[in-house]
Parts: sequence; C-alpha cells; structure tokens
Amino acid sequence: MQVEIWSDIACPWCYVGKRRFEAALAAFEHRDEVTVTWRSFELDPQAPVARSVDSATHLAQKYGMTREQAQTSQRKLADVAAADGIDMRFDLARGGNTFDAHRLVHLAEAHGLQDAMTERLMRAYFTEGEPIGDADALARLALDVGLPVDEVRDVLTTDRYAAEVRDDERTAASLGIHAVPFIAVDRRIGAAGARPPEALGELLRQARTAEVRP
Repeated sequence: MQVEIWSDIACPWCYVGKRRFEAALAAFEHRDEVTVTWRSFELDPQAPVARSVDSATHLAQKYGMTREQAQTSQRKLADVAAADGIDMRFDLARGGNTFDAHRLVHLAEAHGLQDAMTERLMRAYFTEGEPIGDADALARLALDVGLPVDEVRDVLTTDRYAAEVRDDERTAASLGIHAVPFIAVDRRIGAAGARPPEALGELLRQARTAEVRP
C-alpha cells in the first residue's frame, strides 16, 4: 500500500496529523505492507525567507482578526497538539518560506530518512523556534538526522530538488488538493485534515480491502 501525505512544514495541523497517522499506522494490522511518502505543499509560496512579525501578528493579519483573537486560537490549537504529544510553542515559532525545507525532505527520501527529516523540521519550527527559512538552520537540522554534509550544502546552494517540489505541488493541484494535511492511499482513496487515528485506521482498512478484493 502506497500512502502519500501532502503537508507543509509550517502547518500546525500537519504536525498534529502526522502524530495521528503514526498512531493509526501503529495499530494497523498490515502496517508492514505500508510505504509512506511525504509530498510537498506550500501554504504560502510567496512567504519571505523570514517574517518580520511574530506568528500571532501574522495570523491576525492573514485572517482579519485581532492579535488577541489570534493568540486565543493558537492556545486552543496548542492544547489540541498537546493531547497528541506535541509541545507546540507559537510564541517561539519563526515563520518563513518552506521551499528549501521541502527540498531537504526530498534529499532525505533518497537516503531513506524522509520521515525523520520531516519530523525534525516540524519539531524545530513548532517547538524549538528555529527559523524555518534560514539556510544555516536547515543545514544543522539536516545533519541532525544524518544527511551527508556535502549533499546538504549542494541542495541549499543550488536548485537541486526544486523540480521535485514543484511536481508534488502540481500533482496536488491535479488531484484537487487545496488544503493540507491530505492523505492519499494508492491514489484511490483519500482524506483531508488531521483526522482522529480511528478514522485514519479505517481509511487504511478500506484501502487494503479494495486492494485485495478479486
């Protein structure tokens, strides 16, 4: 079974969705038959390398709310994330462009470290306050998961894997994916949003039943 998950590094619901899918997969009887691939999706392709305002101010500006309303929304989401084992620190988050982060996820895929790279980037952004668009920070995070230093440097100083990121995004558009996280199983059945583990487990069971049906 081929599971593809479109997500963005700076998407809080994608981090929650990752935890919930992991729980669903761990409980799935046929988990050894599942291959997971992370696909690129940029919620804000025009984002600067580093935002000049904090996350609450950016959220308020984006959705036309007050900063206090934005902070309340973030606290509620942080509580949801905590229930899934995530320490989500919006007060530390340093927003920016995620394109280079996605390119590193593609490099990690070539080394069998894609999930580890995705996890490291999300934890760095949401929990540790690392600047997600900064090349030096990204290099450190890539080395944390064991990627070769020369290849990391090559990715961050060239356009390597840019085409792969764009291809993921074009595929998402062709499949009608406009929001993330989005999970597709064998590109026959899919689900949008950070659904509960029970719902994701049912998705996997449905997909496998369709796969083995004569």
